[in-house]
Amino acid sequence: MALDVPLISARYARRYLRFLQSRGINGTVVLENSGVDIEKLDNPDSYLSMKQVCDILRQGNELLDDPSASFEFGRELDLQCHGLFGFALLRQQDFPKLINMVVQYLRVSLPLMDMEISCQAGLISIQLHDNWDLGDLKPTITNIYMGSIYSLASLVCRKFTFEFDFPHPGRSPNWQQLSNGVEALFNRPANRVLMPLSARQARNDEASMAGFLASARSREQLNKDDSLRVASRVRQQIISAPGRNSSLERVAEGLGMSPRSVRRHLSLAGYSFSTIRNEVRETFATRFLEDTDMPLGKIAEHMGYSDQASFSKAYRGWTGKTPGEVRRAQRQ
Repeated sequence: MALDVPLISARYARRYLRFLQSRGINGTVVLENSGVDIEKLDNPDSYLSMKQVCDILRQGNELLDDPSASFEFGRELDLQCHGLFGFALLRQQDFPKLINMVVQYLRVSLPLMDMEISCQAGLISIQLHDNWDLGDLKPTITNIYMGSIYSLASLVCRKFTFEFDFPHPGRSPNWQQLSNGVEALFNRPANRVLMPLSARQARNDEASMAGFLASARSREQLNKDDSLRVASRVRQQIISAPGRNSSLERVAEGLGMSPRSVRRHLSLAGYSFSTIRNEVRETFATRFLEDTDMPLGKIAEHMGYSDQASFSKAYRGWTGKTPGEVRRAQRQ
């Protein structure tokens, strides 16, 4: 039976369990009655069947009881998670072709749904097709795909329209709070994503490329911050804007919280705001130093420092090395 054929890499289930654990849910409980054990998930060469994946998602849904969680999990399926990190390095200038490459890859590596892509008058459309008769899991899996498409395509697009063929889940938060530049429409004829390429910003300079490299690597830290959801969201906000806009007040505003609430949540999670921001800035700065020839003064500006001396002092405090030492070592 097709549902029992191993098709889906275990790395996706492993990432899903980490996501659940960040919400305080025991991964062992989720695996019950799925026929999957932890040892199998730890094997990088193992694959799961469609039935096993559906069993895990269904159990996770019951424990999460949050309609927006599946979209947020999809957002974590970025280039690195899919094994698509090389796409960013290609500096692909044909953006419709880049998105088509991403879609074709997903059709093979994550065949939970099929996808049909079209481009007309600068508008890219990705339509999702349920070939497995997913039933009650269709909204969940659709949201996972939507979140992942958003994460991948945001490299070249800034505005998205998500159309769903099911009703609004009622308890779901405002979509604008989940993602910037997103419009969500429910009870539509099909599940699809619409992306106008005219809204994209060019990403072919050294700063943008190094910034993406640093952003992708910084996201690895999110899995370590699973004691509190707020800590992960704070880190994600800083990753998206590590410079002058990464103040506590700006981050709190982006989360729809007060600075005092953010501090309190971080304290409960065992973090401070400055520690998280310094970790992200260190990652970005190191990528700029090692992957580009950008002048140190320009790096300081990108990191939100008023001058090169202030940046150098901060970087030495983070790493024990000066920016010049790091750059010279890389060249050697």
